[in-house]
Amino acid sequence: MVAAVGKLVIAIIVVVILRWGWKLLRWGWKLLNWAWLNPKKLEKALREQGYKGNSYKLLKGDLIELATMVKEVRSKPMPISHDISSHVLPYDHHIFNKYGKKTYIWFGPTPRVYVADPELIKEILSRPNEFQRPQHEPLRDSVIGGLVVSEGHKWAKHRHIINPAFHLESIKGMLSAICLSCSEMIKKWEVLTAGSGMAEVDVWPYIDNLAGDVISRAAFSSSYEEAQSIFSIQKEQMDLALQLLFIFYLPGGRFIPTKANKRFNENRHKLQTLARGIVEKRKKAIETGEASNNDLLGILLESNSKEFKDQGDGMSIEDVIEECKLFYIAGSETTSSLIIWTMVCLSLHQEWQHKAREEILEVFGTQELHFEGLKHLKIVTMILNEVLRLYPPATLVLRATHKETKLGAMMLPSGVNIIIPVLRVHHDPEIWGEDATEFKPERFSEGIANATQGKGSCAFMPFGGGPRICIGQNFAMIEAKVTIAKILQRFSFELSPSYKHSPFAVFSLPPQFGAHLILHAI
Repeated sequence: MVAAVGKLVIAIIVVVILRWGWKLLRWGWKLLNWAWLNPKKLEKALREQGYKGNSYKLLKGDLIELATMVKEVRSKPMPISHDISSHVLPYDHHIFNKYGKKTYIWFGPTPRVYVADPELIKEILSRPNEFQRPQHEPLRDSVIGGLVVSEGHKWAKHRHIINPAFHLESIKGMLSAICLSCSEMIKKWEVLTAGSGMAEVDVWPYIDNLAGDVISRAAFSSSYEEAQSIFSIQKEQMDLALQLLFIFYLPGGRFIPTKANKRFNENRHKLQTLARGIVEKRKKAIETGEASNNDLLGILLESNSKEFKDQGDGMSIEDVIEECKLFYIAGSETTSSLIIWTMVCLSLHQEWQHKAREEILEVFGTQELHFEGLKHLKIVTMILNEVLRLYPPATLVLRATHKETKLGAMMLPSGVNIIIPVLRVHHDPEIWGEDATEFKPERFSEGIANATQGKGSCAFMPFGGGPRICIGQNFAMIEAKVTIAKILQRFSFELSPSYKHSPFAVFSLPPQFGAHLILHAI
């Protein structure tokens, strides 16, 4: 009996060892394949396609060198110039100079291939089902959701439901909210300049807050205070995400109990709770017959309700919450970047500041702005396009292959990320001419397509391109026009001697050391 029990115990132990040994072997093989075998296979395939880059280094790839260069350039400002590529994206600049345009870098064990040819870019952006966003991008996914990360049927459904909120007629209804936020900021500047008629001001915090204020009013008018809380938390989340950049890329990194990680997760919960409260309160109000308000959330909920009635399928409450959080990130970051660099460029190029003010006064005088008049701001539009070219809010676009995919004459293997280097393309002399890094709004006098020396409008992509072009581009442009027009009606401005030129890429392109200008009341 004892012998039989002993044999049974031994048999069980053997089975357990074999079972867990087999599992450990499988896990070990998967880890080896992910960390070494697959990257080396991709490296060989890319070299066969004529791509050049550094040899793969286990796990880290080029991340250490990239982080070192970024840290170095961010330790000090750059000389005042619009030639910002080497400062904003130093490692990309270095790798292009080392290997030429047909190159790649290693982001950990994943190769990222650069594609800077406008024809190939057009092909990538027009084939979103084949060139999707990377499925798992830790930094992006930690802060952004909604349309930015959706793919396939879900993306198409969400885009269809959200579209009405960004029609020009809908944005027209939000003009008063945009003007109110601008007027409140300008009143603060008028107080600062009241004594002598001038003042040195770091205008960046004001512009940054303005963009959050506008999206709070335009998207969530009846929940303005709660919406402001969301904006404040999301700004902190972006700062924390940068601190946690490399932790996010470690397997299980989000569970490492650092102070920043703990705070990040606390904020994530707060954001979800605040956003859910706003959405559910508005949803109930609409269901009980209250007016939906002429804001993004109200229009979105009405459109979603119509989709349920017509198709029996719409966005879940969680989906609506994610899109609302995206309104904040995309709606505030993109516009604040555009406005601040427009002010810097107009400070450096006073002749264009003068031309823009003359046009604004001709259309509106010193009176309040109206929607129809914005269409007549041709010079302002040229200036904004040139600023978007030189200082694009998104300095690169990231896509990925999920199977072997043909691109031009090449066959890209599955598992490769593709970088469209927007900033580099926008500064390319072969596309824009030898004056590519100079501020010349007149290049857009006959439209975008005619500004690129025959390379087509795809060489200009501050809002992306193709079917997945940014849904909020009209909103951003109208907000920027309104803000610049209202500022130029009241002030002239120039760079302060204490100004430090410091564009740096985060989720957009803010000025690292602020934007110190001298404001003169008119």
